[in-house]
Amino acid sequence: MNFLRRIKEIFAQKDQPEHLRRGELGERAAEKFLRKVGMKFLTGNFRSERGEIDLIFRDEDCLVFIEVKTRSSEEWGRPAAAVDARKKRLICQTALDYLRLIKNPQVKIRFDIVEVLLSDGEVREVRHLPNTFPMSRGMRYG
Repeated sequence: MNFLRRIKEIFAQKDQPEHLRRGELGERAAEKFLRKVGMKFLTGNFRSERGEIDLIFRDEDCLVFIEVKTRSSEEWGRPAAAVDARKKRLICQTALDYLRLIKNPQVKIRFDIVEVLLSDGEVREVRHLPNTFPMSRGMRYG
């Protein structure tokens, strides 16, 4: 990484709220973990007018849309539990927007969640939960 760019990133992070810094740390940890297990990174933080998808990967012949949930503790439950029906629907709608953008290829798709647990600002554990939920009711692809 370019030294000057890294310095700019460090200063920019100091101005960010803690929850955003934690979220970025979680997304970087999730991306690194998924690359190590052989998945191919396509893009991060894809946005459409309907929402955002944290990470998009290819896993063999499957396009994978990934929601990353980063927490400092599991005191209030598993991080994945924060992905409620409304959030799943927004992720699915945004995934359909992405697929339209890339001209609707005939590929398998799935929706994963990655839980990232922190301890004292450092990544303690990364859990990949493949195929966590199906396309929302009433939506179809392919």
